[in-house]
Amino acid sequence: MNLWYWAGYFLAWLVGKLLFRFRVVHRERVPREGALILAMNHQSYLDPPLAAVASGRAVHFLARDTLLDEPLLGWWLPRLNVIPVDQEGNDRSALKALLRLLKAGHATVVFPEGARTLDGALQPALPGLGFVIAKTLAPVVPMRIFGAHEALPRGGGSFRLSRITIVVGEALHFTEADLQPRSKEVYQRLSERVMEAIAALRLE
Repeated sequence: MNLWYWAGYFLAWLVGKLLFRFRVVHRERVPREGALILAMNHQSYLDPPLAAVASGRAVHFLARDTLLDEPLLGWWLPRLNVIPVDQEGNDRSALKALLRLLKAGHATVVFPEGARTLDGALQPALPGLGFVIAKTLAPVVPMRIFGAHEALPRGGGSFRLSRITIVVGEALHFTEADLQPRSKEVYQRLSERVMEAIAALRLE
């Protein structure tokens, strides 16, 4: 991790502990090295930094490119391993960057649902995660975040000091047999398998 990443990591940990009594259940299930997809449900803007804290290792993120239009964020986010994505179009450059990182043995955070939930409930998975799995066969660690929607909901709801917990699941491993026949339907099925694993995680 670079210095700025460490600074952001520490800040996220500190804010999580002080404001949200943040805790991680089964952090030991996150492999310490090697290619890895951390797949988590998406509740709020708090999710990416807290997912990084939960992993305990350097991770990379996809984030909409408009966030980089802000003066401070535009300078800092690239130093926090953020890959900008054009959500208005088909941004293949960001996807290719994500695949390169995984093939080079790095870890990435991916939200199978795509956008943040509006009501706190889990949403259907999109095929994007399945495509990444098919192209890399990287192991997938499902994670489920609880309390982030209550703390900072999408849509401008009131900010609350709600307790936030991330529960980490057992790693999922896929083989070439899982990819046949290669199609968008297969990508969707892979994403749904991961989403089912996320849904199965419960607070302990």
